[in-house]
Amino acid sequence: MTQSPLFALLASRAVIAVEGPDWRVFLQGLLTQDVEGQASGTIRFGGLLTPQGRLLYDLFILAGETGCWLDVAAVHRDALIQRLTLYRLRAKVTISPSPLTVSALWETDLAEGFLTDPRLGALGLRGYGAALPGGAMEVTEADYQAHRLALGVPDPANDAPSDTTYPIEANFDLLNGIDFKKGCFVGQETTSRMKRRGTIKTRMLPIHFDAPLPAFGAEILKGDLRAGQVLSGQDGRAMASMRLDRMAGTLTIDGRPIQIDWPSWMEPPAAGDPEP
Repeated sequence: MTQSPLFALLASRAVIAVEGPDWRVFLQGLLTQDVEGQASGTIRFGGLLTPQGRLLYDLFILAGETGCWLDVAAVHRDALIQRLTLYRLRAKVTISPSPLTVSALWETDLAEGFLTDPRLGALGLRGYGAALPGGAMEVTEADYQAHRLALGVPDPANDAPSDTTYPIEANFDLLNGIDFKKGCFVGQETTSRMKRRGTIKTRMLPIHFDAPLPAFGAEILKGDLRAGQVLSGQDGRAMASMRLDRMAGTLTIDGRPIQIDWPSWMEPPAAGDPEP
């Protein structure tokens, strides 16, 4: 039997409208993603970093002719508007909240009014102000989050508390969230150096376990050594921040074993990498 497409409103996301003749130049110097070369009607994934290169906000950029929409975490929308306004200076742009809803559609390839998620095609599609498509079944946002977790894709708004995580640790470089050829952006120097030197010791990875969801920040151990910490999750799955040099062997939380679910889009580290 053919699976009906699944549709979920994402109440955890909200939209910011950035409009005006300088919108591309304004955002180009701020975000990890190239917007100057982005065609109207296309969507890209990126982030806004601190000057030190830590991740502040993840976002999607939907380009238009005279401006763009930024798809952001709803809890961060006001703070992001405030920060963008501080950066605006004399740029001819307006920055304001939009009433558009954000939705996801998956188990289908194409639907009018939706765009393929730029992080990973298997995630499905994203829509803005979109109604339930004909033939689709409406489900909850928790169903979408379970779908995302099964694919091993982090949710930076929940998994990377503001100003504590480098974007590469949240896999932005593997999920089309950083354009390393675009030139300068806020936090670019640290981000490029990490990628160039290969000094990536920690990444977000999906885990599964036969137990209640551990508390956010719960310690993951390899024997007596700290191997990582639990981030957000549900239903026996979670994201975790893991040290790549402590992946082999038995991993536990409070004495209970856990398993790493390597995503198909991520290459595991070489066996036998030494611990520092």
